[in-house]
Amino acid sequence: MMESPTYGNRPRVLIVDDEPSICKALEIALGRAGFEAIATRCGEAAITKLSTEHFDALLLDLRIPDMRGDVLFELAVAHQPHLRTQTLFITGDITDHAQELIEACGCPFLLKPFNLADIFDTLHAMTPRVHHASA
Repeated sequence: MMESPTYGNRPRVLIVDDEPSICKALEIALGRAGFEAIATRCGEAAITKLSTEHFDALLLDLRIPDMRGDVLFELAVAHQPHLRTQTLFITGDITDHAQELIEACGCPFLLKPFNLADIFDTLHAMTPRVHHASA
């Protein structure tokens, strides 16, 4: 059973990236920026979390070993429909095909290496109701 959101708390962000250093850095940085950040390094673990816990936003690498990011995005939206408009892709893949996959999802994306301020700004914009409720 999925935990229901508590809008008085910090916005919850699920990070999905196969690079341990990026996961750890984002967990720390997002925590300091007012988010509750939880990281997973594979699609299967992300789906398990999405089926049992509420997340206000999804920060998703396009390339993870067990599942393409666009496929994981569709599965995430099936569990939590609001993530269709509250997902930010991050990728080091700058090919036309990668950009087409992300654009088909209709989500913003940032290229690696990214600027943390850009991630904070985008996630704050995606979760205004949660931030407002906790203010």
